[in-house]
Amino acid sequence: MASEKPTSSTILSKTKRRTKKISNNLNLFLNSKSKTENPNNKIVLFSTFLLMMLGIYFLSVFYGDFEQLNADRMSTTIGFTFIAVATILLVFKILFFLYKAYNYYKYKPIASVSDKELPTVTVIVPAYNEGKQVYDTLVSLDNSDYPKQKLQIISIDDGSKDDTWAWMLDAKKILGDRLEIYQQPKNKGKRHALYRGFNLGTGDIYITVDSDSIVTEDTLRNLVSPFIKDENCGAVAGNIRVLNNRKEMLPKMLDVSFVLSFEFVRSAESNLNSVLCTPGALAAYRSTAVHKCLPQWINQTFMGKPSDIGEDRAMTNMILKQGKHVLFQKNAVAYTNVPEEYLGLYKMFIRWGRSNVRENLEMAKYVFTNFRAKGKSGTRILFISQFVKILMSYPLLISMLFFVLVHPLLFLGSTLVSILVVSTFSVLFFTSQYKTTQGFWAYSYSILFTFALFWITPYAIATASRSGWLTRELAIQK
Repeated sequence: MASEKPTSSTILSKTKRRTKKISNNLNLFLNSKSKTENPNNKIVLFSTFLLMMLGIYFLSVFYGDFEQLNADRMSTTIGFTFIAVATILLVFKILFFLYKAYNYYKYKPIASVSDKELPTVTVIVPAYNEGKQVYDTLVSLDNSDYPKQKLQIISIDDGSKDDTWAWMLDAKKILGDRLEIYQQPKNKGKRHALYRGFNLGTGDIYITVDSDSIVTEDTLRNLVSPFIKDENCGAVAGNIRVLNNRKEMLPKMLDVSFVLSFEFVRSAESNLNSVLCTPGALAAYRSTAVHKCLPQWINQTFMGKPSDIGEDRAMTNMILKQGKHVLFQKNAVAYTNVPEEYLGLYKMFIRWGRSNVRENLEMAKYVFTNFRAKGKSGTRILFISQFVKILMSYPLLISMLFFVLVHPLLFLGSTLVSILVVSTFSVLFFTSQYKTTQGFWAYSYSILFTFALFWITPYAIATASRSGWLTRELAIQK
C-alpha cells in the first residue's frame, strides 16, 4: 500500500519545528564541543601556543640585536624617519583603540518596539547557486515573530546553475502568499537582484538577508526598531555570527573575528551614528533613503567599469552621505556560512579589500564637507583610520620584507609576541561575551592573517578595478 502523502500543514509544522530548533540551539552548539570537530583543530591550537612561546624565546635571545638594530636606524636619516613614523602610527593606533573602547562602553542596543509601532518591512533575499540553504533561510524568516501583516518576503534567483530555484519553489509551496519568488533571466550579479527587490518592495523598511544566513525569531523586530526611535536613522547593521563553525578551524577563527568586528567595532561606530558598512548577510535600510540614491547605486562605476562587488558598503556610504545615521543592533543576529578552506577565504577577503579601497575613495569626496548637521567628527576619525590602513599598506609590506631579510628570527619573535599581546584583547572580549574558550582561536587567526594573508590589502589596492564575486562559483565546482 502506498504511503500517505504528507499535507502542506504537516510539512509546515515540521519545517517550523526544525527551524525553531536551529534558532534556539545555535548559541549552544556554537559554544560546545562537537563530535564532528576536525581532529586537526587541537593540533593547530597546540601549534599556535607553541609558536608564541617560541616567539617569546626568540625575542628574549635576540633582544640585544633588536636594540642594536634600532640604534643603527636612529643614526641614519631614513632610519630615524622610519622610527618616527612608526612611533606616530603606534600612538595613533593606541589612541584610536581607546576612542573605540570609550564609544563601545557608551553603546546600548535599542530594545524592540511594540507590534503596533513596528513599520512595514520588505525582506529581500538574493540567491545564486545556494541550493537547499536558501530554503532554510526563507523558512527562518517566516518563523520570525514579526507581525505577518507587516512582513513581505521576496526572494530572487539570480540565474543559478544548480537547484536553487527548485528549493525556492518548495519554500513557496510551504509559505504560500507570504513569500514572493522571482527568477532573473540570467546571472547579473547580487546588486541587480537587490535592485529588483528594492523596486518590488512595498515596505517602509527594506531588509537584505544573504541566502546562506539564518535569523533568530526576534532578529527582524530588533533590527528595525532603531528606525522608530531615531527619525534620522537611514540604515542599521545586523550582528553576524558564523553558522558552520562546528567542524573546521577557519570558521571557528572567523567567528571570533566577527564578534570583535561587530560587537566591539560596530558598537563603537554605532555610538557615533556612523557604522561604515552594513553587512550583506543582514542589514536594514529606510526605503526613502534607498530610493534617493538607487539610480546612482545601480549605475555605480569604478575606473570606468560597472561595480559588481561591495554593494553593501556602497549603499551604506551613499546613505551616510545623505547625512543619515547608520546604526548597529547587537540584538539582531544572523548566522551565516563562511569559507572553510584557504582558497575561499582569501578570495572573500580580496573582494572585501577591493570594496574597501573603492568606498574609502568615495567617502573622501564628502566626509570633510558639511554632509551632516552634527556629529561629523566621529565619522571623520573613523575614515582617517581606514584611510591610513590603505595608505600605509605598501610601506608596511616593504618594511616587513626588509626586516625578514635582515634578521628573520628576530622578525619572527617580535611578530609573534606582538600577536600575543594584541590578540589577547580579542580572546578576553570573546570570552567575556560568550563564556567559552573558543576565543583562543583569535591567536590562530592572527597568525594566519599575519603570515598567510598579509598580501591581501596591497593586492586589493593594485587590483581595485577588477570585477567578479570570486567565491560564489565554488559551490558548483566541487
